[in-house]
Amino acid sequence: MEKKENIAKPVQQGQKNNPVNDVFKRFLRKLPENRDFMFKFLDMFPIPIEIFEPDGNEVFVNQALVKLNNLPDASYITGKYNVLNDPLINDQMGMRDSIRKAFDGEPVVACDVVAPIRDVIKRGLVNEKSYEKSFMDFYLYPIMKGRKLIFVVFICIVKKLYYGRPDLAKANEYMDNHWQGSFIPEEVAKSVNMSVAQLYKLFKQHNGITPGDYFRTCKVEHLKENLIDRNLSIKEAFAACGENSRGSYAKIFKRVTGLSPAKYRNMLK
Repeated sequence: MEKKENIAKPVQQGQKNNPVNDVFKRFLRKLPENRDFMFKFLDMFPIPIEIFEPDGNEVFVNQALVKLNNLPDASYITGKYNVLNDPLINDQMGMRDSIRKAFDGEPVVACDVVAPIRDVIKRGLVNEKSYEKSFMDFYLYPIMKGRKLIFVVFICIVKKLYYGRPDLAKANEYMDNHWQGSFIPEEVAKSVNMSVAQLYKLFKQHNGITPGDYFRTCKVEHLKENLIDRNLSIKEAFAACGENSRGSYAKIFKRVTGLSPAKYRNMLK
């Protein structure tokens, strides 16, 4: 069996942009008239997608969602799951208001939703735990025909997935939540009730890198995001990440990416 790394994996596409743009909206509006063709196309779409009828019954899940949740196949839940009657997604995941609005015909975005994977398994919605913890953005888009609701499309943008040991996943999450500060090994170890030596040993053993490496890579990813924004100078991009553009992280950035911050920004042109 292939070993999964206990690393938070940011999704590269569409993380900051609403995937339900005008072109995609026009495409989705064709669902009622071209249901079979549309389902075949969305099945190949790389982003997890679910589609529900007005009564909340699930009629479609694409292969990206099947793979994400380690389902045997789409038929495992289509026709057998009702999102309106599920307390897990409505209450524990805190999406009741968002779901209600979507089924009332209003497009909705729900950000940083945490999927309680253990509860998902207990409910029998998936066979086994495919990840330890996840953070996702959901885009809920109602498909209307006139004033009549035909479908509600759920588009899932996976922002972070944590694999492996729960304690190491928690350490990763702690560093992801404190990336703007400085790396303090004692604080990371304390967050998972370990000694620094134990944390470093287990982290290196399971991830192949040290906690410090993970923290620096995490901060560099945020620096890259800021450097994309042409409204920010390089100095401002670094300052937004709690760093000095002439300090150590300029060298770390070059070591991780192979480019200086200035060359990285020029490359984006």
